[in-house]
Amino acid sequence: MHTAAAHADSGGPKTIVTDNGPVRGVVDDEVRSFRGIPYAAPPVGAARWQPPSAAARWNGLRDATAFAPHCPQNASPFGLPSQSEDCLYLNVYTPAKHSEAKKGDKPGLSPVMVWLHPGAFLYGEGDDYDPRGLVKQGAVVVTLNYRLGVLGFMAHPALTSESGTSGNFGLQDQQAALRWVHSNIEAFGGDPANVTIFGESAGAVSVHAHMASPDSAGLFHRAIAQSGGYSLTQPTLAAAEAEGSAFATAVGCASQDSACLRALPVATLLANQSTSPTAYLPKVDGDVLPLSVSSAFATGQFNRVPVIEGSTHDEFRLFVATSFVFKGIPVTAATYPSLIAAALSVPLSLALQRAGGHAVEPRSSTAQAIATYYYPLAAYPSAAVALGAVGTDAAFACNTRVTARLLARYVPTWVYEFNDPNAPQVFLPPAGFPYGAYHGAELSYLFDVRESVAAPAFTLAQEQLADSMKLYWTQFARTADPNSDAAPPWAAYAPTTSDSFLSLSGATPTPYTGTAFGADHKCAVWGSP
Repeated sequence: MHTAAAHADSGGPKTIVTDNGPVRGVVDDEVRSFRGIPYAAPPVGAARWQPPSAAARWNGLRDATAFAPHCPQNASPFGLPSQSEDCLYLNVYTPAKHSEAKKGDKPGLSPVMVWLHPGAFLYGEGDDYDPRGLVKQGAVVVTLNYRLGVLGFMAHPALTSESGTSGNFGLQDQQAALRWVHSNIEAFGGDPANVTIFGESAGAVSVHAHMASPDSAGLFHRAIAQSGGYSLTQPTLAAAEAEGSAFATAVGCASQDSACLRALPVATLLANQSTSPTAYLPKVDGDVLPLSVSSAFATGQFNRVPVIEGSTHDEFRLFVATSFVFKGIPVTAATYPSLIAAALSVPLSLALQRAGGHAVEPRSSTAQAIATYYYPLAAYPSAAVALGAVGTDAAFACNTRVTARLLARYVPTWVYEFNDPNAPQVFLPPAGFPYGAYHGAELSYLFDVRESVAAPAFTLAQEQLADSMKLYWTQFARTADPNSDAAPPWAAYAPTTSDSFLSLSGATPTPYTGTAFGADHKCAVWGSP
């Protein structure tokens, strides 16, 4: 392990010696940051669609005061456009001045938190999330880029034949970053024996995947998954390879030759890749991910670390906007049942239930039954809000509850629901209905987030909630328990009793009692009584 190296003026920039060479950062607002550090070699040329390899050493002092290029992606509210395949870089944020060790810290070292950014595995970059609020609580925070979309998560038979697997390159990038952290973070004042991985949406799916991946064993010691319950069962390698072969044909590589694919311009790949929010999930490949997340959690075959698991109260309203409203698809009483069927993979078990005394027939009738008997429009201010409730409950809330019940049999687990109905919208313009506690709403309570739209300032109560959340997250990273004397108590989840969720809402977070969470989200409808 390294020790902090070289020279530092009080509160000034500092030079750190990493395995690959020295870096010099910058100080801003009591936070020292080291930006654009390569954690793997550029995946370009013949290295496109290959597992990451070690970064090269450099001579002299590397300037680490500017962020590196982002991984290739199209423009979106959730990331900045890029065509640079040379993108495997990370950023390290540390307190600018040494502070006294807190209870639970190793002397002279701070807990480490590694952020895996969201964006449906299609968009985003590490530097969109400034973690200075977490750093001021005494954590060393790492953010990173990883390969996205077709470059990060396409499987193809020709690629599988080269390295034994394909379709999880972005996940392997994250593992390479974690190995870099293990080897280098002590030089930055972080404790390599106390690493928390945390992420939201695609980042939370990544967290779950690392928990299920033997290749990630020992690289982290706690896990926080924010809104990752929508993908508990990942596609098989065979199914993903079939999609990859179809993509190859579509871009002019009907020969299915890997050389043809590697010769294609990035712009061609981006122009032809799917924009579905579930198109580029990690794959059950028998190698990087031997089992689906749901199977791993159900059988206890996962890296057993303490966990925080959570979701937001109105997750799906964001997708109502992006998938329908902004595409000019009307969300009305007339279209409501068909949009339920379009938005969700309705569980087949629901077709066997009886709704309001009426037999429910297959898929289309199932969607109608959901609209009529479980989520009647009369109970909601608009069809958009009603559709948001259906999607939230089916894809996120009840899956979070299922995940908590599985994990809590094996590891200490704490569960939350972010429930600020007036959370500032930082990604999307107005959509004609209230976003509520939308998918990703909690991010600006933990980070200084790059805003795609101008958002109003926090109220005093929201500032207090943000302070509590940062404290919970960093205290968990420090001690494997989010509780401290400085925030309201948070009971661990017990799968054999009534739900013990913490509602993150208002100035003072409060627990759900009894069956309130399951009833609120109609979890019995979705197979989670």
